[in-house]
Amino acid sequence: MNELTLQNRPFIIIAALMALFLGALDALIISAAMPSIVTDLGGLTLYSWVYSAYFLARAVSLPVFGKLADRYSTRRLFLFSITVFLLASFAAGAAPSMSILISARVFQGIGAGGIFALVYIVLSDISPPGERGKTLSFASSVWGISSIIGPTLGGVIVTYVSWRWIFFLNVPLALASLATIGRCLPQQAPTPKKVRLDIAGITCLSCFILSFLTIFITGGRNYSWLSSEILGLGVLSAIFAVLFIVIEKRAADPVLDLRFFARPVFALGNGAAFCASFAIFSLFAYVPLFIEGALGQSPMQVGLTMLSLSLGWSAGSLVLGRFVDGTGSKQAAVLGGGILVISSSAMLFFTPQTSLVVCFMVFLLAGLGMGFVTLSTLLLVQADLSNVNLGVATSFHQFSRTLGGTIGVGICGGVATNGLLNNLQESSAMIPSSIMDLLHKSLENLFREEFRQMLNEQSKALLELAVSNAMSMVFWIIFGATLLCLVCTVLLLKKMPTKGMRC
Repeated sequence: MNELTLQNRPFIIIAALMALFLGALDALIISAAMPSIVTDLGGLTLYSWVYSAYFLARAVSLPVFGKLADRYSTRRLFLFSITVFLLASFAAGAAPSMSILISARVFQGIGAGGIFALVYIVLSDISPPGERGKTLSFASSVWGISSIIGPTLGGVIVTYVSWRWIFFLNVPLALASLATIGRCLPQQAPTPKKVRLDIAGITCLSCFILSFLTIFITGGRNYSWLSSEILGLGVLSAIFAVLFIVIEKRAADPVLDLRFFARPVFALGNGAAFCASFAIFSLFAYVPLFIEGALGQSPMQVGLTMLSLSLGWSAGSLVLGRFVDGTGSKQAAVLGGGILVISSSAMLFFTPQTSLVVCFMVFLLAGLGMGFVTLSTLLLVQADLSNVNLGVATSFHQFSRTLGGTIGVGICGGVATNGLLNNLQESSAMIPSSIMDLLHKSLENLFREEFRQMLNEQSKALLELAVSNAMSMVFWIIFGATLLCLVCTVLLLKKMPTKGMRC
């Protein structure tokens, strides 16, 4: 590390962490704002794509930027990623429709994927070997901070300003990070290493996820479940899945090396992380609909209640990191899986009469279980492979979590929307026709305060019950995902890594 880099090191660290903070915050701050967004832009049926588009783009771009960093200048790639995220944030804040917002979220996900992949490389490059661990620990603290303040900050912004500022807020911070990185991070000569991008694998994986999610988002609403369109999407999903497996087995440098999944600990650890993320990110996405639509609370109260998920997650990771080493990770994983099942089973009894205090405690418990599962399975997956493959183990685990969140939000979104439409149809005879006419014109009226003030007590109770019943189906799906997570963690207890068998 040269003298110039040493002098600029504090500024580079701050700029890199600021970029990481933006990407980490963006996945959580939007939770409290989503009911307000659909109220303003419409497109409740596209609700889940606001999350899924971001997560999918981030999941796919992560390994791409990781491989590009082996060949091209880290500085240029980092500047490119921040710039993409900045421009996409401005476009999202100015979006006049839900479709444009979703398009902007795709590019936000691409930029965030680059930031997540490169920030650790930048921090490692500018740190002396003796201080590398300390420097990288700053990045972990950023994740904890963003997870805690994200939902609450989103609620405050929506209540006192406008949902658009959750995106506009990124612009000045990203500009500051961009200017500092551009000025202080030295230009590195590209390495001669040849990079083989698995374009075919990335394409098939993306097409599989898109077609698979579209089945649940459009099935039962746009098309009947047994229609030729839905069956065609199912066949298309299967074709892309098979093609992806074939391509990855033959690829010289696959985006996902499937051979590692032959190792039980690696497969079960990532499976548990997938299921836990499926559940927890679905909660982040759809609990706001329950709190506003079924409990009749404000965006501020949504943010405060959602804070419990983040607090529990951070507390679980912190406790596990301090008191459990690698040898106790399997027991901690089972404990986390059990906590997730207990908390998700409690959600099955949620009704419009459930208090915010009960919601807060249940979601706090769910976050605690998530913190235990994610960190313990990461330790197990890393321990199952050799130090040479430490990066592979870590990136696989992160990919499993991102993919779980993407698929969970997509599936639960389709179920929630279809369930709400069916419930409203069943209740239409008991609700005044003038109210139903307003809902037929715009389903998003459910979350408008002026619409709520028009309701009599019976209509209000029926509409809240319709939202609650729709969300109960989501809670059942989340409960199933946590059960699968628990099964994976229990099986991990029986699969001890054998010395000399690490690869």
